[in-house]
Amino acid sequence: MSATFSVEVCYALPDAQTLIAIDVPAGATVQQAIDASGILRKHPEIDLSKQKVGIYGKVKPLDAPLADHDRVEIYRPLIVDPKMARQRRVDKTRREGSIEGRKWLSKDSR
Repeated sequence: MSATFSVEVCYALPDAQTLIAIDVPAGATVQQAIDASGILRKHPEIDLSKQKVGIYGKVKPLDAPLADHDRVEIYRPLIVDPKMARQRRVDKTRREGSIEGRKWLSKDSR
């Protein structure tokens, strides 16, 4: 009998998360775990040729080997560049009369 690993395959949408626990043979890859989990049938919108995958938040190639208790994550494409989103929040906060989120007290409100 060959050794097996327990791994989880995870895909998160804005309103729901799919987490599938499976056993894979020792030496299995990220791709093999994704295929064995059936997550691609449940979420046909996943396109592994365009979307990144990783293990515990670190991007990995599909042929990366797995270890026992790894969590394989399938990442959705970013809608907005994180740096740009932060700059928009800062600009909005400044327009509202504060600097980096700290409201300054006016002389009248003390």
